[in-house]
Amino acid sequence: MTDFILNAEVRSDLGKGASRRLRRNASLVPAVIYGGNKEAVSISLVAKDLAKLLETEASFSHVITLNLGNQKESVLIKALQRHPAKSYVLHADFMRVVADHKLTAIVPLHYINQETCVGVKQQGGEILHNLNEVEVSCLPADLPEFIEVDMANVELGKTLHLTDLKLPKGVELVALAHGSDLPVANVHQSRVNKEETQEGGAAE
Repeated sequence: MTDFILNAEVRSDLGKGASRRLRRNASLVPAVIYGGNKEAVSISLVAKDLAKLLETEASFSHVITLNLGNQKESVLIKALQRHPAKSYVLHADFMRVVADHKLTAIVPLHYINQETCVGVKQQGGEILHNLNEVEVSCLPADLPEFIEVDMANVELGKTLHLTDLKLPKGVELVALAHGSDLPVANVHQSRVNKEETQEGGAAE
């Protein structure tokens, strides 16, 4: 199991110029921690350590431990500002996690049984993903790394919605709480089969 831990240092040299110097001279990434009924704290992270953590998809939906000297902060990644051309992180925002307070986080969807999907294997359709992630609300201890979308029994012409997902215990979908049952994925007629059908009709 991956450890989601980062070492950080509090920084007092603030502003855009200071952030540029951090990135250029020390290979550090400026960041801020906020929330949890505490004041925001400006910190810096070692760029290569942050980059390595972000290689793991689950880091975006997992509680991260920030080591700040003798203190530890439990946080979630809330926002990353990346370089427009080179994609490395320019700035990070972290939100404090409080054990008995519900949080909201973006969790990836993992699609399973796509190869054996009825609408694909037996009916010649194709799967279209409408969503690749969802926003959830739950206690920190219940936060899932991902949510599975089982495509096994989805037939041609059918659509899975948020209400069709099997959610882990204690996890709610924010969109549903707002009354929006979004489409997650569907099986539609493949382009090849559609063209063959049209050609067959024209021949007749």
